[in-house]
Amino acid sequence: MTIAGSPDRVEAQLVPDAGYELDTFRISGFPREPSPAFFSALYRAGLAPSACRAILRRRRCDVVYGAGGYVAGPMVLAASTMHIPAALSEADAHLGLANRLASPFARRVFLAYPLDGRDEPRFHVVGRPIPARARPIPKDEAREIFELPDNVPVLLVAGALAGARSINETVIEAFAEVGPAILHIAGERDFWSLKSRVRRDDYRLIPSTDRIGAAYSAADLVVSRAGSSVWELAAAGKPAILVPYPFATADHQALNAEYFVAAGGAQMIRDLDVDDVPDRARSLLGDAPRLARMSEAMLRVAKPDAAEEIAEGLIALAAAA
Repeated sequence: MTIAGSPDRVEAQLVPDAGYELDTFRISGFPREPSPAFFSALYRAGLAPSACRAILRRRRCDVVYGAGGYVAGPMVLAASTMHIPAALSEADAHLGLANRLASPFARRVFLAYPLDGRDEPRFHVVGRPIPARARPIPKDEAREIFELPDNVPVLLVAGALAGARSINETVIEAFAEVGPAILHIAGERDFWSLKSRVRRDDYRLIPSTDRIGAAYSAADLVVSRAGSSVWELAAAGKPAILVPYPFATADHQALNAEYFVAAGGAQMIRDLDVDDVPDRARSLLGDAPRLARMSEAMLRVAKPDAAEEIAEGLIALAAAA
């Protein structure tokens, strides 16, 4: 396996750190309005397929997999011109612009959610791959890791990698001095401003964790945004209060949340109504039978084998070429 991407994005660090080689080419997203940056992005987009073809020739690839976003488009297009089978994946309940442009050149598109008009045989609903670090572990072991009390309800608050300020502020204001046991992953940006406001031992505030699966396992209820991590919550069978990021493109986080709400495993509160989160959390944590039903609903719609399904699909594409 070989990986290609932009030298200016996070993959430039993550891929080598994971022990893989990274082939790079210049590409950038398109601003929504005409500007010098727009024309610069257009110029890069015009050159990118040629650079991608050079990578494909050098690597002698049998199949190409685009994980979504504007980086994938030129590579999928280049593969199409070289008669190399290509596939795409979409992580959200909305087909993004880059994938809409690239999908005509892909032989298969792996979807996280069912989308109207995107049906078999070319579109396959597989969910979202779950990283190993997000897999659940026994609850008692998880609570020991985070020094949380046994035999009491635990609320996990996890906004995003950088943090979710509206959620962070609401939860710290409501629960810093009294409330349920809490594991609060605040993000690096907000951690230090929140740390001094915690007034009790069973409120565990941390900036981040590489044991997110253990964090899910320690909790009875989760408050979070509604990005791709909702599939991790489902795989762990965790009831959730989802607060979609209000500025997500095409409001796709709300669409993500609605899928799990309809399944019965989550409730959605809009960011404008984030002050309702503490009361909703208290109500759910006090209703163990309801939490059990929500957990069962999350497990029913979970797709923990998404990575394996995608891998098998790519192997089949290569074999049929």
